[in-house]
Amino acid sequence: MSKTIYGSLTAGLIFCLAARAADTPGKFLGANSCASSSCHGGGGANQNQFLIWSLKDFHSQRPFATLATARAKQIAVAAGIMDPITDERCTACHTPLRDVPEDLRGSDFRISEGVSCESCHGPAGSWIRSHTRTDYTRAERTAAGMRALENLYVRANACVACHQVVAEPLLKAGHPELIFELDGQSVAEPKHWTVARNGIGPQAWFVGQAVALRETSWELAREKSPSENEMNRWGGLVWLLIRADKVDPDLPKPPDVTFRPNPENFELVQKWSDGLARAAAEISWTNTMTQTALLALSGTAADFREAVPQAVKARRAERLVLALDRLVMSLPQIRRSAPLNGALDRLFSDAQSLPDFKPADFAAHLEEFQKQVQLAAVDNRPARTTHLPWCQTAVRQDRKTIFQ
Repeated sequence: MSKTIYGSLTAGLIFCLAARAADTPGKFLGANSCASSSCHGGGGANQNQFLIWSLKDFHSQRPFATLATARAKQIAVAAGIMDPITDERCTACHTPLRDVPEDLRGSDFRISEGVSCESCHGPAGSWIRSHTRTDYTRAERTAAGMRALENLYVRANACVACHQVVAEPLLKAGHPELIFELDGQSVAEPKHWTVARNGIGPQAWFVGQAVALRETSWELAREKSPSENEMNRWGGLVWLLIRADKVDPDLPKPPDVTFRPNPENFELVQKWSDGLARAAAEISWTNTMTQTALLALSGTAADFREAVPQAVKARRAERLVLALDRLVMSLPQIRRSAPLNGALDRLFSDAQSLPDFKPADFAAHLEEFQKQVQLAAVDNRPARTTHLPWCQTAVRQDRKTIFQ
């Protein structure tokens, strides 16, 4: 038998076995299964992923360790939780490996790993020996159970559940609110992945916001009596994505809900936002789309002068400033404008405290920001404005930390 035919048959057999493996949950082998110096525990640029995660990434030990702090115990007591280290309301995100069934745990499995390699990439038992093959396609890896994180929709789904929705009883007990923003939070994370294959920042932002809205809508649809605070957060996200929907005429159009929070609208928005996220992850994002979104969102000052409650406007502003930051940071020629950055800093300051939010001041500062966007765009019109790789664009920490 020729080597070519043998190789084709072997590859086909592996693919079939991988597809079969995907039907049966693979075992969780533990992060140490990735830690060999010849794999992801070495010193080379393409072999140091385990070292970056274990030494620099807060996902490695911090989530689990947080449950043993005095603050976690205070929140647990207020929420009627006996032990945050073992209660699934806490472990689901802080130590997700605790919920893995015994028969799916490998010999090196460790609950204390927090959010580990397999939390994001999927249980490695069915693909660890094959995923390094140079002739193994991404489709074959995915069929074997390795999560396709290069797809922004898949990546957002892997993160959103623990970075967006916190049950209302935990919030009332003192757990901080969470705001999911895929682009900015990914930029801030120590990199253990290849930059070039991970999409454009504004596209990651857009897909992440759509997925966040889907999760929020799903949570509210399940609750019998959602709180006003939850509904306002939902309304802020709906408003943002409807205002940004001009980026591509082929994206799914929003339902006519006019931001009304009720069970029927939650289900409609849940369906729409999921379809929006899927579609947005597949399009070819351009600078023109980024500029369209930036101009559309910066031109919403009138919405902060509407006769709606101050708390609703504050939630709109909360999401808007994060969006403007990611869009500006992805446009190299525009982001160098000092007046524009000064205007954006004022908007962040305005949105920092929800109870103290002053819609009139925010609207005036937003108009100034829009003016600076237009001036920067005109001043730099002849220049090339190509995107930097999304995880190389800088994060303005003085802006971002107010929502971490």
